[in-house]
Amino acid sequence: MKNQDIADIFREIAQILEIKGDNRFRIRAYERAAQNIESIPEDIGVFVREDRLKSIPGIGKDLEEKIKEIVATDKLKYLEELKKDIPKGLLDILTIPGIGPKTAKLLYEKLGIRDIVMLERMAHSGKIKGLPGIKEKTEENILRGIELVKRGHDRMDLKTAIDAAGLFIAQLEKLKEVKKISPAGSLRRMKDTVRDIDILVSSKNPEKVMDKFTTLASVKDVLAKGPTKSSIVTDDNIQVDVRVVKDSSYGAALMYFTGSKAHNIRLRQLAIKKGLKLNEYGLFKGKKQMAGKTELQMYKSLGLEYIPPELREDRGEVEASIKKKLPKLVELCDIKGDLHVHSRWSDGGSSIEEMVLKAKELGYEYIAITDHSQGLKIAGGLNKDELKLKRKEIEKLSKKHKGIKILFGAEVDIDSEGRLDYPDDILKEMDVVIGAIHLGFKQSKEKLTKRIIKACQNKYVHMIAHLTGRLWGAREPYEVDLEEILKVCRDTDTALEINSFPQRLDLNDISSRMAKDFGVKVAINTDAHIVEHLDTMKYGVSVASRGWLEKKDILNTLPFSKLHF
Repeated sequence: MKNQDIADIFREIAQILEIKGDNRFRIRAYERAAQNIESIPEDIGVFVREDRLKSIPGIGKDLEEKIKEIVATDKLKYLEELKKDIPKGLLDILTIPGIGPKTAKLLYEKLGIRDIVMLERMAHSGKIKGLPGIKEKTEENILRGIELVKRGHDRMDLKTAIDAAGLFIAQLEKLKEVKKISPAGSLRRMKDTVRDIDILVSSKNPEKVMDKFTTLASVKDVLAKGPTKSSIVTDDNIQVDVRVVKDSSYGAALMYFTGSKAHNIRLRQLAIKKGLKLNEYGLFKGKKQMAGKTELQMYKSLGLEYIPPELREDRGEVEASIKKKLPKLVELCDIKGDLHVHSRWSDGGSSIEEMVLKAKELGYEYIAITDHSQGLKIAGGLNKDELKLKRKEIEKLSKKHKGIKILFGAEVDIDSEGRLDYPDDILKEMDVVIGAIHLGFKQSKEKLTKRIIKACQNKYVHMIAHLTGRLWGAREPYEVDLEEILKVCRDTDTALEINSFPQRLDLNDISSRMAKDFGVKVAINTDAHIVEHLDTMKYGVSVASRGWLEKKDILNTLPFSKLHF
């Protein structure tokens, strides 16, 4: 039983309890436990065997027993009992953005809608609008949400893809027949979502590699098995393709199967101009192979600097390579601190000290504890008195933990008119103030833009978090006028955040590059709610790399001595 499976069970319980109108704090306990469990890198079975379940934030006696039952039996009796009270399809309906438990219950009771298929049919026929609280615009949003969920089922977030690929690579590279192995495709280019996983291997004995690959424990179905290429589907319904090539062609194949298609076309055009032929087997002049063993050799033979996989999207990288003007991309080791972190003071699952200890382990010089502001009640936002107590704890911990600066801050809600959730006399006392929108996502592009601009114009706001509100698979980004916001950010010296949480990655790569072009500083933050989330920084760094960002473009690559807001 995997960590994610247990997290999914707890989330399902929370959803059913919401439909039944159960206690909100009980529901939140299951949600928080799910979030914390799925973020633990270690197998939860180890926690059970070593009697360490209560060391996981949010796990008390009741949830401890439930986890033990799930690990022992692969199911939970309590969930099975809850399911008897509601149609199964109602839980699927809750995956549609904008549909909460009350709406799902209303749709079921008034129209008998018990699954997504029926919901889509009723929405298309106009039968939903007219119900209490549901207007024509709501009906349109529901249909858009259904399409979003359908698309989400076809892709996975970057973390899921990296984790899945890592499991296969770790097992295959143990084979003595495997000389080289690497992910390829959009995963190697570090795109924010991935359809399926491509793995490239060099070997003199491809049949042995294929035999091993298609019989691994996590393989549910073998879609195809050939002498040099096989495709499988995992227990988690992820398609994984493995290709085996000769070592003499490995670099050419890795270049070709990494893509993108547009990048490959540009390279072929360049090869043709030089009287050469380029394909997945190598670079040829007539029948003579000029290069093929390594990617570096391939690019050099084309008269190019090596182009990092993240840049291979035909966005000017070939021209920059010819002129030897490729950026020196930011790396994870360049990050000096995290400026957006939550704790148990609001909706986090770890204490400030636990976050600080992890930050020290990562080698950071500073960490900003930025819990939610008072208006966001559902996230445990802090009032004025609670802020004072939190500050005292930070001051106490700062004396205890030398070698790292603990910054006092807040993620401050921007209301529907662009006003901030704390008055200026409170904001000015903070080390880090992050403005963020958490409500009113369906406002017009103009209204949302004005809200963000007004927040940027407050002299105490240092940065804006997750600019477009994107939550992959659950919520599309809301529309804003990015150019207007960038102009104001530049004029007010307000930074924008790349949120590293895998379902956010907001700013995206295109917006990050625009920020660079406008001269706007970017901060790469994790928005961590538990200790393990601090390890997601690498996903934000991958977005920055795809956006051509360098160390100098990133606010939190600065040492603390030069970090001035």
